Amino acid sequence: MEGINDSICIKLAETDEELCGKGYVHCTSWQEAYRDIVCDRYLDSMTVEATIARARKFPENTLIAKDGEKVVGFAVYGPSRDEDLTKAGEVVAIYVLSEYYNQKIGYRLMNEVFSILKEYDAICVWVLEKNKRAINFYHKYGFQFDGCKKEWTLGTPVSIVRMVKKNACKS
Repeated sequence: MEGINDSICIKLAETDEELCGKGYVHCTSWQEAYRDIVCDRYLDSMTVEATIARARKFPENTLIAKDGEKVVGFAVYGPSRDEDLTKAGEVVAIYVLSEYYNQKIGYRLMNEVFSILKEYDAICVWVLEKNKRAINFYHKYGFQFDGCKKEWTLGTPVSIVRMVKKNACKS
């Protein structure tokens, strides 16, 4: 059943336990969401330990979604890392465990990110070109492709595309 899960709390990651939860969600959600998009060998080589280490190394600007004490989703945000978008914010990452899909957790995380990035003229996100679920999610938020594309190697080459949304909150 689709709908808002009222037991979910959206907050900044503050504790090591929360960062460990973010690391777990990062690894697990990649393996769930990208199975038919990214090379299986690459996904199978990912470890929770490595994504926890990354979460601990880069704890800033991390929102988490918690169901009780369990981290079930996260979003990372900040200023755009792209030189051609100097007045833009960026959704660096947003992931939710598949067992929590269709509970509006991604929307709640995105709404909070938009609130935090409200001073920017635009907000961008990079997405795997074949990730139709994510692209549909971003389209619902008003993101549009802007023509920028990069190639990454995740075991094998994959294409990522940039989507941008003009910030309606900006006056």
